[in-house]
Amino acid sequence: MKRINNSVLVLSLFMGVTAINAQEKKQLTLDEAVQLGIQNSKNLRIDAAKIEEATADLLEAKNRQLPELKISGSYMYLPTKPTVDLKLSGVSGAGAGGPEVHQVAYGSVNLSVPVYSGGRIKYGIQSAKYLVEASKLSTENDKIAIAYNVAQAYNNLFKANQSIKVLEENLTASQKRDETFLKLENNGVIARNDRLKANLQTSNIELQLLEAKNNYNIANINMDLLLGIPETTEIEVDPNYIDEGSEVKTVDYYVNEARENRKDLQALAQQRKAAELGTKSAKAENLPSIAFTGGYVAADIPKFLTIYNAVNVGVGISYNLSNIWKENSSLRQSQAREKQLAANDELLNDNIKLDVNREYQNTDYSKKRIAVYEKAAEQANENYRITKNKYDNGLATMTELLDADAAQISANVGVINAKADAALAYRKLLQTTGTLTIK
Repeated sequence: MKRINNSVLVLSLFMGVTAINAQEKKQLTLDEAVQLGIQNSKNLRIDAAKIEEATADLLEAKNRQLPELKISGSYMYLPTKPTVDLKLSGVSGAGAGGPEVHQVAYGSVNLSVPVYSGGRIKYGIQSAKYLVEASKLSTENDKIAIAYNVAQAYNNLFKANQSIKVLEENLTASQKRDETFLKLENNGVIARNDRLKANLQTSNIELQLLEAKNNYNIANINMDLLLGIPETTEIEVDPNYIDEGSEVKTVDYYVNEARENRKDLQALAQQRKAAELGTKSAKAENLPSIAFTGGYVAADIPKFLTIYNAVNVGVGISYNLSNIWKENSSLRQSQAREKQLAANDELLNDNIKLDVNREYQNTDYSKKRIAVYEKAAEQANENYRITKNKYDNGLATMTELLDADAAQISANVGVINAKADAALAYRKLLQTTGTLTIK
């Protein structure tokens, strides 16, 4: 029985060690994380399928300008004797005295080469090319959006990790202070109530640390899923990315950058070109179609008729006369789509102006916050130093000391968060202008 229990214990310890080792650590810079996120993005897989679909539509449009070659043949067996009455050159033959026909074989080859279709084929090809380009531009726009989403998740992970480090340092200092205060209480130097206040401060820091670790774990899992890697992977971020921000230029500069570089705006322009060609193609439906035709016919009716070398060439003209009294619904649909896309273009331009101005203000605000938080941190650190000296000399209360310590922790965390938020705000500004680089 003891051997079984020992075996279970060893197995449990082995499984525990295995679970710990299964927690893989992966160090990633922000650019590496962005590349990984783009590489494993499910949204981009959908975009790739859309590009393939648009390319297939282009191929179909190009196929319409190629010759059509059709081969057909048939064989028929006649179980009953047919009545055949031939009238050739005034000679009439009764079916009763004619040959017995029981089978018929027929074959033909037909060639049709489009010559003129009112421009429908040409417009269709050009329109399909514009739509392929629009799909590619939409994919590029999605890549930029993914790059920012990864940066946002990376930023959250960094902030959570930095908060843990600051809180762990302060928890260690607080625990050492508790040990010192316990000795002072035992020697009758301080009251028990003051020692308990210090213990309460330590407990509050522990709670903050638990919350920070919980936030970090959630942020880490979110990052793993976003990058398409196992959710057991612990990502180690590079803190140097918070210093990547450049000098912010004027808002007009970023508005002009957005007009020139926004991929969604460029994609919409391609869609509008395709819609214009769609209108031209719809108008061409009222025009006739002309095609060069050719063919070969062969037939064999045993004991009755044989045809071969029946080659034919000619020109075929097709025109739907019902277009005279029917209203062209395709034309109206295409014109309505043009109006819709024009309105979307105006709306998108307005939204771009709003987005750029908003993110420009947020970037400026984020940079100014850094200076304020750094000043507050200096003040909080100096205030704690002074309060600690006063407390050691009996000139400050325990409550004042603990309040100064809490303010110091909050201010130091605030500086880190402010720098991280400023770096992210600048990336958001670049995203709204379509210039967020993907290395």
